Amino acid sequence: METIIRSIRSDLRLSMNGVTAASMREKGVHYRMNFGVDLMRIREIAARYTPDVELAEQLWKEDVRELKILAAMLFPVDRFTREIADRWVDAIDNQEIREQTCRNLFQQLPFAGELVNHWSKSEREQLRTTGYWLFARLCITRSTTLEMVESDQLLNRATGDLKNGSLLLRQAALNVLKYHGRRSDKNRDEVLRLVALFSDSADPYEREVLDQLHFEFGLTD
Repeated sequence: METIIRSIRSDLRLSMNGVTAASMREKGVHYRMNFGVDLMRIREIAARYTPDVELAEQLWKEDVRELKILAAMLFPVDRFTREIADRWVDAIDNQEIREQTCRNLFQQLPFAGELVNHWSKSEREQLRTTGYWLFARLCITRSTTLEMVESDQLLNRATGDLKNGSLLLRQAALNVLKYHGRRSDKNRDEVLRLVALFSDSADPYEREVLDQLHFEFGLTD
């Protein structure tokens, strides 16, 4: 196992982009180590290795940007349990890892819709944000696990989070409304009913949210 990890680290060093890594740090994205390797190259590196539980778990423990992304690519989906999902989601502390883990692993799970329900109910903003992003990914991929999602409760929670103090959580909540509304005219009307009071609001943010949803649903003049 250590030989494989050393080989992966060597691949990353050969692909290192210091300019990209520095740019991320300047934008407030901090890891213990960041090679600045682009996502396409990370996928190419992942393709060289056989998915393996122990390997993925070892990579996930490292506070290294590329190793965490590779971990999600190299964990065998059929071996990834709900218990592991709850443990991994606790370790997600920035938006890039959230998006990449949802894309490369969580959305592929046969119980992904149940994770949306579970995480979006959490009192922890970090978990709700991940639950909302996972829902968006399921909508993008038209996953059959969307049938598991308790949509009424999800929409109510997301609407309540539209004015949360966390910018990431607000954006994730807005994405829930956008992607849910895109799925059908019925869903669109349901979303617009939830934010109907925004039309008379003196709050510029609420008006902006309503304008974004109208634009998203093709209702602008």
